[in-house]
Amino acid sequence: MLSARLILVRHGQSTHNAQARLQGQSDPELSEIGRAEAQLLRPLFTGFEPERVITSDLRRATETAAIIGFPEARRDARFREIDVGSWAGRSLSEFPDEAATAWRGGHLHADDGESWADLQARVGGALDELLAAGDTWVIVCHGGVVRAALSHVTGADPRRVAGPANASVTVVRAGEPPRLEAYAWTPGGVTLSAR
Repeated sequence: MLSARLILVRHGQSTHNAQARLQGQSDPELSEIGRAEAQLLRPLFTGFEPERVITSDLRRATETAAIIGFPEARRDARFREIDVGSWAGRSLSEFPDEAATAWRGGHLHADDGESWADLQARVGGALDELLAAGDTWVIVCHGGVVRAALSHVTGADPRRVAGPANASVTVVRAGEPPRLEAYAWTPGGVTLSAR
């Protein structure tokens, strides 16, 4: 495998995030706060080649990609959030605290939703293509996708990985051994390089 680095960007706050509602593959837009969060990320991404930027095709991710400087980023539905089926739009308060690890990487999911194993396979297949090509890739996506990617590349147990903040950046370098260079950090004097 060629040396490859993945820069995973979680989208800014969406209107569902602001209301503490499950989103899954529903398609809410960014909130005003989410747009401002994404704007703070923009200076980090100067110098990146647009053809090395991919985004989920859901609006909250494509809006974030556009704000950080990549309005024409290639859209790939494999980087969509986990499909929560009929749970979409439900308040997070409806789920008991102990259920969080059961559905965030575990066995619990809506009957009409996607299992964690299915999400992991979908995201893993897309990542394997990028890793085989080598180089640095920027992927604007979702919290579940960031956790699935980290698990796929490093073997981390997704139930032990906290969800990344909105408009945060996670950097994983594939190799032997794989390295987590940053997890869920947000702007504040940090710079990235395209290499």
